[in-house]
Amino acid sequence: MNLKRYPDPEVPEELLDAIRSLPLKREVEHCGQRFVVSPFDIYATCPKCGIQLKTRSFSATTEVEDVFDAVFEWMNQPGAAELVRKRKELSKRTKIEHPKWGYC
Repeated sequence: MNLKRYPDPEVPEELLDAIRSLPLKREVEHCGQRFVVSPFDIYATCPKCGIQLKTRSFSATTEVEDVFDAVFEWMNQPGAAELVRKRKELSKRTKIEHPKWGYC
């Protein structure tokens, strides 16, 4: 079978590790207080002083969160939500053996 794949970039194992291990929250400290925000939040508001803080860098360096942003953008296409729903359901029912992480 010949499957056409667009595009087909090399995806380093290190990137996959970073995606799998991305925490569900990011800890921010300001005004002597610690609070948590989503790792995808670009800005957070300090609960003590109300100032808006930048929590992600937008520089020449690409962050793992940028990969998620690209996926979220892809998911906004018409029909993508249904594909994602089906894949998530399959993931719940099917365990896939991975040489490094075992069954996921």
